Formats: sequence, structure tokens, C-alpha cells
Amino acid sequence: MSQSSNKNMYAILAVAALLVIALGYFFMNNATPAGVSQAQAATQPQASPSQAAPATENPTAPDFTLKDLNGKDVTLSSLKGKLVFVNFWATWCGPCRQEIPSFIDLVDKYGKDGFTVLGIALDPREFEKVPGFASDMGINYPILYDKIGVSELYGGIRSIPTTFVIDREGKVLGQIVGSRPHDVFEEIITSNL
Repeated sequence: MSQSSNKNMYAILAVAALLVIALGYFFMNNATPAGVSQAQAATQPQASPSQAAPATENPTAPDFTLKDLNGKDVTLSSLKGKLVFVNFWATWCGPCRQEIPSFIDLVDKYGKDGFTVLGIALDPREFEKVPGFASDMGINYPILYDKIGVSELYGGIRSIPTTFVIDREGKVLGQIVGSRPHDVFEEIITSNL
């Protein structure tokens, strides 16, 4: 391929990438679930978790009970008193796979202080792959199967990963649409533990 063709291909790819980023930014900033205002979202890249509204203004997280990998019921309200990341994901999702090592590390680091993650697998076509995937990744937090549509209680999940930050009182501090770097998650945890 000639240099001219390569330059044209790179230019087209750059424009396409910018378009995807712009659309992603638009949807992230305009697609928060019912009950979570833009000001409350702990997910906005320019907003720090300490800028979240006081807990009295945040909505209560919808409660749910789902089965874990061993068939045991796990209920969100039983975790009251902990800071919880409710993470909607799937085994085939690249960005989901990217953030799992951070979650593992953060549970190791802050679990004793009252932090946990609930990983909610969304894709029923992949449920049989979840136990092996969790074992291979060394996941150290509960993985649950959304067989009853819990994602709809959270406004419907439009993109994965989507993570809701639930404070110790069971209030929704905000949502994170898409993967984030380890330090963003850690800042949210240290600001709210």
C-alpha cells in the first residue's frame, strides 16, 4: 500500500474514532436512568466523587435478590452499611474485562473497610461461561445472574459495563457508564467509605 493510501486510511479512521467518541460522550451525558440526576452522577469525568449530592438527596437503590454462582440468594439490602459497586457486565464485553482486575484489587484493598462489588452478568446466552470466566479471572466478589431483569429496575442498561455506586445507607450516589481507570474507582471509594 502506498503512503498516500495509508494516510487516507488513517485520516478516515481518525474521523471515525472522533465520531464514536463524540457519540459516546453525548449518550453518557444524556442517558442517566430515572431517579439519578446529572448533578448526582459520580461518573462524569470532570466531576469528582466528593461533588456528589448529600445522601439525603440521593434516591434509594432498588433492592433485588439474585442467585450467585453457587445458587445462593444475594440481596442488595443485606449489604447496607457497605459501599457497593453494582456492576452490570457480560463475559464478551472487552471494557468489562478491562475493569475486573481493578475491582479485584480494590476489594482486596478496601473490602475490610466495608467495600464490595456485585457483578451482575446480563447476557443469558453466556451464563454457562460465567463460572469458568470468574475462576480464570480470580474474581473475589459475588457474581450474580440477572435472570429476572434487575437491570430494568436501574433504568435499563444501555451500555456495559455500567456500574452504580451505592453508599452505606443504600442510596445511589451515581452511575458509571463504561470502563474507568483504577484511580477513578479508587477515588470514589476513598471519598465515600
